[in-house]
Amino acid sequence: MRRLVVIEFVTLDGVMQGLGSPDEDRDGGFAHGGWGAPYRDEIQMKAAGEGLGDTTAYLFGRRTYEKMLAFWPHQPDSNPMAAHLNATPKYVATRTLDDFPWSGSQGLGDDLERGVRSLKEEGEGSIAVLGSGVLVHDLMKLNLVDDYRIFLHPLLLGTGKRLFRDLPSPQRLDLVDATPTSTGVVMLNYRVDPGDHP
Repeated sequence: MRRLVVIEFVTLDGVMQGLGSPDEDRDGGFAHGGWGAPYRDEIQMKAAGEGLGDTTAYLFGRRTYEKMLAFWPHQPDSNPMAAHLNATPKYVATRTLDDFPWSGSQGLGDDLERGVRSLKEEGEGSIAVLGSGVLVHDLMKLNLVDDYRIFLHPLLLGTGKRLFRDLPSPQRLDLVDATPTSTGVVMLNYRVDPGDHP
Protein backbone atom coordinates (compact mmCIF):
# COMPACT_ATOMS: atom_id res chain seq x y z
CA MET A 1 0.00 0.00 0.00
CA ARG A 2 1.35 3.40 -0.97
CA ARG A 3 1.75 6.34 1.40
CA LEU A 4 0.60 9.85 0.53
CA VAL A 5 3.46 12.26 1.14
CA VAL A 6 2.95 16.03 1.17
CA ILE A 7 6.17 17.88 0.23
CA GLU A 8 6.15 21.61 0.91
CA PHE A 9 8.52 24.54 1.11
CA VAL A 10 7.28 27.03 3.72
CA THR A 11 8.44 30.08 5.64
CA LEU A 12 8.64 30.06 9.42
CA ASP A 13 5.21 31.73 9.54
CA GLY A 14 3.78 29.00 7.30
CA VAL A 15 3.59 30.79 3.93
CA MET A 16 3.86 28.50 0.90
CA GLN A 17 2.84 30.98 -1.81
CA GLY A 18 5.20 31.98 -4.60
CA LEU A 19 8.29 29.97 -3.70
CA GLY A 20 9.87 29.84 -7.14
CA SER A 21 9.54 33.12 -9.01
CA PRO A 22 8.11 36.65 -8.70
CA ASP A 23 5.14 35.86 -10.96
CA GLU A 24 4.45 32.32 -9.78
CA ASP A 25 1.36 33.27 -7.76
CA ARG A 26 0.30 36.88 -7.23
CA ASP A 27 -3.13 36.06 -5.76
CA GLY A 28 -4.19 38.56 -3.13
CA GLY A 29 -1.54 41.02 -4.30
CA PHE A 30 1.29 38.78 -3.08
CA ALA A 31 4.53 40.62 -3.85
CA HIS A 32 7.20 38.32 -2.38
CA GLY A 33 7.37 35.64 -5.08
CA GLY A 34 10.69 33.89 -5.50
CA TRP A 35 11.51 33.96 -1.79
CA GLY A 36 12.93 30.42 -1.87
CA ALA A 37 15.81 31.06 -4.29
CA PRO A 38 18.40 32.37 -1.77
CA TYR A 39 17.98 29.27 0.41
CA ARG A 40 18.78 26.52 -2.10
CA ASP A 41 21.91 24.49 -1.42
CA GLU A 42 23.48 21.12 -2.16
CA ILE A 43 21.98 19.51 0.94
CA GLN A 44 18.45 20.33 -0.25
CA MET A 45 19.19 19.16 -3.78
CA LYS A 46 20.59 15.86 -2.52
CA ALA A 47 17.56 15.27 -0.29
CA ALA A 48 15.20 15.99 -3.20
CA GLY A 49 17.05 13.50 -5.38
CA GLU A 50 16.97 10.80 -2.71
CA GLY A 51 13.21 11.18 -2.37
CA LEU A 52 12.65 10.36 -6.04
CA GLY A 53 13.47 6.68 -5.63
CA ASP A 54 10.45 5.97 -3.44
CA THR A 55 7.97 8.07 -5.44
CA THR A 56 5.82 5.97 -7.76
CA ALA A 57 3.14 8.59 -8.54
CA TYR A 58 2.46 12.32 -8.27
CA LEU A 59 -0.77 14.04 -7.32
CA PHE A 60 -1.41 17.69 -8.21
CA GLY A 61 -4.14 20.25 -7.91
CA ARG A 62 -5.20 21.91 -11.16
CA ARG A 63 -3.22 25.13 -10.79
CA THR A 64 0.00 23.37 -9.81
CA TYR A 65 -0.43 20.91 -12.68
CA GLU A 66 -0.78 23.73 -15.19
CA LYS A 67 2.32 25.50 -13.87
CA MET A 68 4.34 22.27 -13.89
CA LEU A 69 3.08 21.45 -17.40
CA ALA A 70 4.42 24.74 -18.71
CA PHE A 71 7.96 23.90 -17.55
CA TRP A 72 8.93 20.31 -16.80
CA PRO A 73 8.00 18.51 -20.05
CA HIS A 74 10.42 20.85 -21.83
CA GLN A 75 13.41 20.03 -19.61
CA PRO A 76 16.05 17.46 -20.63
CA ASP A 77 16.31 14.04 -19.04
CA SER A 78 19.79 15.01 -17.86
CA ASN A 79 17.91 16.84 -15.09
CA PRO A 80 17.01 14.03 -12.64
CA MET A 81 13.87 15.82 -11.42
CA ALA A 82 12.63 16.34 -14.99
CA ALA A 83 13.39 12.75 -15.94
CA HIS A 84 11.45 11.42 -12.95
CA LEU A 85 8.49 13.78 -13.27
CA ASN A 86 8.12 13.14 -16.99
CA ALA A 87 8.32 9.34 -16.65
CA THR A 88 6.19 8.84 -13.51
CA PRO A 89 2.36 8.61 -13.51
CA LYS A 90 0.71 11.90 -12.60
CA TYR A 91 -2.84 12.43 -11.35
CA VAL A 92 -4.73 15.71 -11.23
CA ALA A 93 -7.52 16.53 -8.79
CA THR A 94 -9.75 18.76 -10.89
CA ARG A 95 -13.37 19.29 -11.86
CA THR A 96 -12.56 21.70 -14.71
CA LEU A 97 -9.79 20.13 -16.83
CA ASP A 98 -10.59 17.52 -19.47
CA ASP A 99 -7.27 17.53 -21.33
CA PHE A 100 -4.03 16.26 -19.77
CA PRO A 101 -1.24 16.75 -22.34
CA TRP A 102 1.69 15.98 -20.04
CA SER A 103 2.80 12.42 -20.78
CA GLY A 104 1.56 9.96 -18.18
CA SER A 105 -0.99 12.33 -16.62
CA GLN A 106 -4.72 11.91 -16.12
CA GLY A 107 -7.61 13.23 -14.05
CA LEU A 108 -8.27 11.66 -10.67
CA GLY A 109 -12.05 11.72 -10.97
CA ASP A 110 -14.81 13.66 -9.21
CA ASP A 111 -14.55 11.92 -5.83
CA LEU A 112 -11.26 12.99 -4.21
CA GLU A 113 -11.46 10.59 -1.27
CA ARG A 114 -12.33 7.55 -3.36
CA GLY A 115 -9.72 8.42 -6.00
CA VAL A 116 -6.89 8.87 -3.50
CA ARG A 117 -7.76 5.74 -1.52
CA SER A 118 -7.74 3.79 -4.79
CA LEU A 119 -4.31 5.20 -5.73
CA LYS A 120 -2.92 4.28 -2.33
CA GLU A 121 -4.11 0.69 -2.73
CA GLU A 122 -2.63 0.27 -6.22
CA GLY A 123 1.03 -0.25 -5.49
CA GLU A 124 4.12 0.30 -3.38
CA GLY A 125 6.22 3.36 -2.60
CA SER A 126 4.68 6.76 -2.18
CA ILE A 127 2.43 9.28 -3.90
CA ALA A 128 4.03 12.73 -3.74
CA VAL A 129 2.00 15.92 -3.56
CA LEU A 130 4.01 19.01 -4.52
CA GLY A 131 2.61 22.48 -3.80
CA SER A 132 -1.14 22.28 -4.48
CA GLY A 133 -2.21 24.12 -1.32
CA VAL A 134 -5.98 23.85 -1.85
CA LEU A 135 -5.70 20.14 -2.59
CA VAL A 136 -3.45 19.54 0.44
CA HIS A 137 -5.97 21.25 2.69
CA ASP A 138 -8.72 18.96 1.37
CA LEU A 139 -6.50 15.90 1.84
CA MET A 140 -5.79 16.90 5.44
CA LYS A 141 -9.50 17.31 6.19
CA LEU A 142 -10.11 13.82 4.80
CA ASN A 143 -7.26 12.30 6.87
CA LEU A 144 -5.57 11.03 3.71
CA VAL A 145 -2.04 12.37 4.37
CA ASP A 146 0.47 9.87 5.75
CA ASP A 147 3.67 11.95 5.81
CA TYR A 148 4.74 15.59 5.65
CA ARG A 149 8.15 16.56 4.32
CA ILE A 150 8.48 20.21 5.20
CA PHE A 151 11.36 22.43 4.12
CA LEU A 152 11.11 25.13 6.80
CA HIS A 153 12.79 28.39 5.75
CA PRO A 154 14.20 30.97 8.21
CA LEU A 155 12.00 33.73 6.84
CA LEU A 156 8.92 35.63 8.04
CA LEU A 157 6.77 37.11 5.28
CA GLY A 158 3.71 38.10 7.30
CA THR A 159 1.42 37.68 4.30
CA GLY A 160 0.51 35.01 1.78
CA LYS A 161 -1.23 31.66 1.53
CA ARG A 162 -0.47 29.37 4.43
CA LEU A 163 -0.16 25.61 4.40
CA PHE A 164 -1.92 24.78 7.67
CA ARG A 165 -5.28 26.40 8.40
CA ASP A 166 -8.81 25.67 9.58
CA LEU A 167 -8.50 21.97 10.35
CA PRO A 168 -11.60 20.36 11.84
CA SER A 169 -9.57 18.77 14.63
CA PRO A 170 -5.96 18.55 15.86
CA GLN A 171 -3.65 16.08 14.13
CA ARG A 172 -0.72 14.49 15.95
CA LEU A 173 2.54 14.05 14.08
CA ASP A 174 5.61 11.96 14.87
CA LEU A 175 8.99 13.48 13.97
CA VAL A 176 10.96 11.00 11.86
CA ASP A 177 13.92 13.19 10.91
CA ALA A 178 15.18 16.77 11.08
CA THR A 179 18.16 17.94 9.02
CA PRO A 180 19.48 21.51 8.81
CA THR A 181 20.97 22.89 5.60
CA SER A 182 23.80 25.35 5.10
CA THR A 183 21.31 28.20 4.54
CA GLY A 184 19.29 27.67 7.72
CA VAL A 185 16.48 25.67 6.17
CA VAL A 186 15.42 22.72 8.33
CA MET A 187 14.19 19.67 6.44
CA LEU A 188 11.50 18.06 8.60
CA ASN A 189 9.99 14.64 8.02
CA TYR A 190 6.81 13.95 9.98
CA ARG A 191 4.61 10.87 9.98
CA VAL A 192 0.93 11.24 10.81
CA ASP A 193 0.09 9.47 14.06
CA PRO A 194 -1.75 6.26 13.04
CA GLY A 195 -4.41 7.05 15.62
CA ASP A 196 -5.46 10.03 13.51
CA HIS A 197 -6.31 7.88 10.49
CA PRO A 198 -9.78 6.37 10.29
